[in-house]
Amino acid sequence: MWHDRRVLSLPETLQHHAGVAAEKSASLRTPGRFLVAGMLGGAYIGVGIVLMVTAAGPLIAAGDGFAKLVAGIVFGVALTLVVFAGADLATSAMMTLPLGALMRSVRPGRALVVLILMFACNLLGALLFSALVTAAGVLSTAPAAGAMLVDLLALKASLTPIELFMRGLLCNALVCLAVWMASRVQSPGAKITLIFLAITAFVTSGFEHVIANMTVYGLGLMADDPNATWAVFGSNMLWVGLGNLVGGGVLVGLSYWVIGGRPSTTETHNSADAARTAETAQTLVASGDPHLSNEGGR
Repeated sequence: MWHDRRVLSLPETLQHHAGVAAEKSASLRTPGRFLVAGMLGGAYIGVGIVLMVTAAGPLIAAGDGFAKLVAGIVFGVALTLVVFAGADLATSAMMTLPLGALMRSVRPGRALVVLILMFACNLLGALLFSALVTAAGVLSTAPAAGAMLVDLLALKASLTPIELFMRGLLCNALVCLAVWMASRVQSPGAKITLIFLAITAFVTSGFEHVIANMTVYGLGLMADDPNATWAVFGSNMLWVGLGNLVGGGVLVGLSYWVIGGRPSTTETHNSADAARTAETAQTLVASGDPHLSNEGGR
């Protein structure tokens, strides 16, 4: 049966994400659940940040050339938590919600409202997680990790708006490709592998993720870092956020909608049904089912 295939077809994948967009839109009817899911998404990405600086910080201090690669590899834990534990993440929604609007499973205005509110919930979760980490003294007792965080904040403060935008664009293209690819395969092992590959590419390359930066700046603000002011934080959220939106919504969502023939939800559903019918027919032909010849003779 089609459900047992290892890779979903393009029409099925488009239909899946259109359905996810509709589910995210409907989730606003239960504000409490929406809030908690969004906060968990921000916190799970925060886990990746703390893990990254804790693992890669000592390597940077030792001058190890593999530090950035290690940072990229371990950060994959963050999106894995979001996907498998279950949480809402604005950066992946930047692909899913525009795709849902294009396929008419959700109204554009509604999609924008959901995205803005999800972003706010991610921010709240990231700041709360940052407060917990600060209270636990995790970075204050790990000098190399703290030094890496300081360096990250200094680097982000030195980037121009166009650099932040472009790094955000490139980042979320990879993040959304991780989500897109993971949704096409059925095996949990394959999903995790694809997620880690794409996330390793974005972190090691030095691209910018707006939700990850929420925790970076949250920790910096609570440590009174000079490069972590509310003004710099807000500027980073604006430019990286816009870049992430274009990367996810245009480079991935719009691109695959065009490749798929610009379908609506109904058209994609019918296409998937036709593909399953054709597969069933091929199976009957191969098995020599006599009923198939009777159908064909009508």
